[in-house]
Amino acid sequence: MQLVTNNVMIGDRNLHEKGDEMERKRGFEIVSAYEGKGITVPKRSTKHSAGYDFEAAEDIVLPSIWKMLFKFAATQLKQWIYTTDKETVEAELAKEQKVLKPVLVPTGIKSYMQEDEYLQLANRSSNPLKHFLVLPNGVGIVDSDYYNNPDNEGHIYFQLLNFGLFDKEIKKGDRIGQGIFLPFLKADADEENDMNERTGGFGSSGVR
Repeated sequence: MQLVTNNVMIGDRNLHEKGDEMERKRGFEIVSAYEGKGITVPKRSTKHSAGYDFEAAEDIVLPSIWKMLFKFAATQLKQWIYTTDKETVEAELAKEQKVLKPVLVPTGIKSYMQEDEYLQLANRSSNPLKHFLVLPNGVGIVDSDYYNNPDNEGHIYFQLLNFGLFDKEIKKGDRIGQGIFLPFLKADADEENDMNERTGGFGSSGVR
């Protein structure tokens, strides 16, 4: 009797799982460029966890912002002292801004969801305390129409900035952040017909 009961339960569960797959409400896939490269699909670490853990898709080094800034300042100090015209100053500031640009860490993952949902990318609580890593944009927002866009297939990246004194090496498979599926609300008189379709990939909404 127990064996029969277990078989029925397993059969019902499998049927339910197949039904869920057919509905495809929300989930994750590996982008084509990273297929066959040992990418782990995000999953929750505990039964009551809200966030799905994302891993780095490849080894990458996050340079220290202080190291970059001091190195740049040291090599440019002489020019800053003896050259003070506006054009030179603006050119040097432009270089400095590029030096302090955050690093995009690839995950090899794309995500699908309902039209009234988005995936919020958040930092891990241990990143600032243990690894000196922050998300300079606070949180990342992955819209439903980012999925399978023509530019990058909806590849999800985490923007990370290393405020530690030393470079931080991230190895493939290291957990770098988490994603939380959330619904969003629309304002009164929200006219969807007046909005543009997404035309790009990362950091693009079709509107400048």
